[in-house]
Amino acid sequence: MRRLQRLKRSSAVSIGNSYTRTPTVEPAGGLATALERNIEALAERRREEEASATRQDRVAQAITRFAGSMPFVYLHLFLVVGWVLVNLNLVPGVRPFDPTFVILATIASVEAIFISTFIMISQNRAAAAAERRADLHLQTSLLAEHEVTQLIRLTTEIAHRLGIEEARDPELKELQRNVAPEAVLERIEESVEDEGPSSRV
Repeated sequence: MRRLQRLKRSSAVSIGNSYTRTPTVEPAGGLATALERNIEALAERRREEEASATRQDRVAQAITRFAGSMPFVYLHLFLVVGWVLVNLNLVPGVRPFDPTFVILATIASVEAIFISTFIMISQNRAAAAAERRADLHLQTSLLAEHEVTQLIRLTTEIAHRLGIEEARDPELKELQRNVAPEAVLERIEESVEDEGPSSRV
């Protein structure tokens, strides 16, 4: 009898210890296999997009990235201040070459034209990538919606067979219908067109 009690106590202690040792959250270094696969797929997709970019796109992206950095600001600040000091005859031994600052204004205008062009090229590329991501997100959402609809149908059928009262909820019939994206888009466009004149007034 005592031996049986000891066995019960030891088993209870071992069970208790196993519960205390079992973490409720996975360790920081242990990601789920599906999550790791998704991260790797996204990284591979980004590498493919960068590899498929043309040389012109890469040059435009590099110039845009540099134009939006602090070294670009410091460089222009140094050049403009030096230009102004020289042409105001404040630097001994250096003769002014642009006393009216016409050359400086021309260079700044030409530079602004080229930088704005490079920025628009980068924005067009970013917009194309965003459109592809939006299409992927839409396809994923439609797939998830279809899977949820099938699960609702399955659980509703099981509830009917088990005689559960909630299975007769009329809202479930609406949830079992697949959403037509083109119908939703047409309805949104109609709403925007209807609200357009009133919003202008």
